[in-house]
Amino acid sequence: MLSFQPKNVTKELLAGLPERSRKVLTDRFGLSPKGESRTLDAIGQEYGITRERIRQIENHSVAVVRESESYAAQNQNWEDLKRALGTLGGVVAEEVILEHVPKNEADRNHVLFLLTVGHHFNDRREDADFKTRWHVDEALADSVERALSNLYESIEASKLTPEEEFVEQFAKFLKQEGVKNRPPEQMTRWLLISKRIGKNPLGEWGRMESPHVRIKNTRDFAYLTLKRHGSPMHFIEVAKGIEKLFGREAHPATTHNELIKDSRFVLVGRGLYALKEWGYEPGVVRDVIKGIVEREGPLSREDIIERVKRERYVKDATIAVNLQNPMFARLPDGRYALAK
Repeated sequence: MLSFQPKNVTKELLAGLPERSRKVLTDRFGLSPKGESRTLDAIGQEYGITRERIRQIENHSVAVVRESESYAAQNQNWEDLKRALGTLGGVVAEEVILEHVPKNEADRNHVLFLLTVGHHFNDRREDADFKTRWHVDEALADSVERALSNLYESIEASKLTPEEEFVEQFAKFLKQEGVKNRPPEQMTRWLLISKRIGKNPLGEWGRMESPHVRIKNTRDFAYLTLKRHGSPMHFIEVAKGIEKLFGREAHPATTHNELIKDSRFVLVGRGLYALKEWGYEPGVVRDVIKGIVEREGPLSREDIIERVKRERYVKDATIAVNLQNPMFARLPDGRYALAK
């Protein structure tokens, strides 16, 4: 993405500094061959001065670099780096910059140093809502962040949305902020700035606090597996699905125990589980019958069997046996109701 070698530019920019200033910047930004950055405290202890004094040296050294002839001589390279950020969207999460701009791992710290020194680039540190990000346009950065906040507020707590649809929703909020006609891949990179929205392993977006987005355990992987499958699955198949979809080892017995504990899942047959959000009622067969009769009133034996089998994978005889429970009464016309 860059036409120049970041390490070469860094070397030229540091060349005119006094030795201590050069070493402080090298240590702070991890510009040595080892690529290890050091804290203010660690450097201060080496020189026998306070961390605040090291901070002052760092800030002064950056200012000196910006005023140097070497800095002015890099004008074409500054424009090239500015173009790279513009290509990524003009407002970019630091992690995205480090993924796309450096040609290799060794260049990452050098790119961050150049962004810090270059007067074209401004950073906003990580806060409660957003990750560390860089921008070349203050007004655009404000607009994107407002659009991200408005998008978050519009999302239902546990709703998952496919990426294409989610980007379209985001585009509407960007348009309200005067940002129009941006490529989908650019808007997707902007989504990565937010700490409050995110994408699960299946590429569906939602609020980060949702267990359907921030995947923590086997239950969450099981939920996504069932949701992707779209119909009830045996717990052994759920375990296999977790391994296939996510490359995560899942033991059937452990998966079964997790499904039992979580109210998002409903046992609908022998080892068969469905998602409660699909409309399946929790409980045993008689509980399902009770719910149906409460909602619809007295029903014939055949109607009850038909409705129960929408929610449970059981035999007709099993349903018929449960109708003999004292909680149900057979009316003179042959229909069944709740016993009084």
